[in-house]
Amino acid sequence: MDNPSTIDNIRRGYVESLFGPLHYAEAGTGPVLLLLHQTPRSHDEFREVLPLLADGRRVIAMDMLGFGMSASVPAPHSIEQMASGGFALLDALGVTEAAVLGHHTGAAVAIEMAAQQPARVPALVLSSTPWTGPEYRSSHREPGGVDEAEPADDGSHLTKLWHLRRPYYPADRPDLLERFIRDALAPGVDPAEGHRACARYVMEDRITLATAPVLLIGASADPFAMPQLATLRDRLANARSVDVRVIEGGMIPLMEQAPAEVAEVVHQFLRALSR
Repeated sequence: MDNPSTIDNIRRGYVESLFGPLHYAEAGTGPVLLLLHQTPRSHDEFREVLPLLADGRRVIAMDMLGFGMSASVPAPHSIEQMASGGFALLDALGVTEAAVLGHHTGAAVAIEMAAQQPARVPALVLSSTPWTGPEYRSSHREPGGVDEAEPADDGSHLTKLWHLRRPYYPADRPDLLERFIRDALAPGVDPAEGHRACARYVMEDRITLATAPVLLIGASADPFAMPQLATLRDRLANARSVDVRVIEGGMIPLMEQAPAEVAEVVHQFLRALSR
């Protein structure tokens, strides 16, 4: 493992894995909480919330396999492969178990991690989770999703990416869209491939394998994930417990938009489990 650099108490580094290098940022010490971002973001999605969560915990935000500064992989991507990438990072860091927090695509990956190796995932925090059941997979078979923008010589695909996301971001936060665009244009990243991976994921066959306690976080102004909250709660049939919290006014970029609110509900959930 390379020696991490430390800037503003955030330690950054790379590990080598069978997939290639995996990049991460971390803060704090104690029980581990792994953070998994949405498509096509990176660990930067957790820039604000990571230090807030690192109170008595070692919080690790990774660039998931195929995103950010982690290794690229050829399409088609899969949620299962991304989950294996999460365990590869933990293995390289010598972490035997970790609570896992995932947002959007990252939440699907978190479910798969809990399904693959339940003994290593003592708690799940699922934020704005897509329910990728049969109807979802059928409706997402064709191109034209939120991050579908073919590169154009005149650069018009850049404004297309901006305008595709703009309705789902706070009107007064163009800085959040700038961060999205930067991650969407990272070398080797296809902004839409993570969504396609979700559309391939047979979640109904995997979610019942999750046995850890679960916190479901809903963002009230997220038109994609919020309507699925009740379905997810019902489908987590074998989870030890399922708590639900809704953050009012939350949108797609919930982690950046409302970091204090997210950190509060996550702390409450994890501290209750440790009593």
